[in-house]
Amino acid sequence: MPQLDLLALGNAIVDVIAHTEDDFLVSRKLQKGSMNLIDEATALDIYEAMGPATIISGGSAANTVVGAASLGLRAGFIGKVRNDEAGDHYRHDMRATGVAFDSTSAEDGPATARSFILVTPDGERTMNTYLGACQGLGTADVDAEVVRSAKIVYLEGYLWDPPAAKDAFRKAVEIAHGAGNLVSLTLSDSFCVDRFRDEFLDLMRGGHIDILFANIHELKALYQTADENAALDALRNEKLPHEHFLAAITRSEEGAMVVTRGSTQTVKAHPVERVVDTTGAGDLFAAGFLSGLVKGLDHATCARLGGMAASEVISHLGARPQADLADMARQNGIL
Repeated sequence: MPQLDLLALGNAIVDVIAHTEDDFLVSRKLQKGSMNLIDEATALDIYEAMGPATIISGGSAANTVVGAASLGLRAGFIGKVRNDEAGDHYRHDMRATGVAFDSTSAEDGPATARSFILVTPDGERTMNTYLGACQGLGTADVDAEVVRSAKIVYLEGYLWDPPAAKDAFRKAVEIAHGAGNLVSLTLSDSFCVDRFRDEFLDLMRGGHIDILFANIHELKALYQTADENAALDALRNEKLPHEHFLAAITRSEEGAMVVTRGSTQTVKAHPVERVVDTTGAGDLFAAGFLSGLVKGLDHATCARLGGMAASEVISHLGARPQADLADMARQNGIL
């Protein structure tokens, strides 16, 4: 029997978060809401120029498994950090949330990754990420027994950049499907989709992905259209090799859609009093949705649980929940 409910492969990143004005983004020619890959020198430059910062362990898929653990799932994470102070801090943070994180630290090479997240007054986040040690993740880090033990393996689209990580993904997919378990992919970012559109479509069309997560902008980028309905139609009409494929598409304040071969369900967004920081909204939506699947909930209720988790994380600074999500779900009548 599986020992984990959810296992994620992703970038292990320490988030450095600061509030800023739109003028700061303009002065540095940063596109609002984007994720930019930067080198170490640029990372230091941004850090010196940005305002007072909050430092929190992050990484997209890591945020998802932390959220899943808060909802009661047995969760694990595979990611690469350096054997340095930031790496030690990151490992401690993950384990403190109840997530199993046993990946071997790199003893040399680039430092543990950092993402400098600039949050404008409207809560939108612009990320500038130095991947550092993340890029060292490879097939040796994918423990076959751990992968086989997980009901669902969750792959982070951001990690598709380093070539060695692609091999790690493919190994994890093969092992998971060989054990009869599910594989999920998040597209992560529309700019990430622009770089790897054909490869992401090949993963879907090759039957390697069972559950797809995307926001509507990423879906439009995937199908190279500015029209939301055209993107949704393209997804519905995909000729995929298996019948059980499903996609969860988030649409910010308009809620989410669950698309399968036979149906499309729309679920309203969970109410939130004030949007402080949208960092992690998609990550926590995935946490709630996958937790619902593991618990045997119907797709609409899974989307409601995802929307609730997302609403909690955007109500404060940082991409990880500060409330007990399981208790929150019970209070809202979802669990």
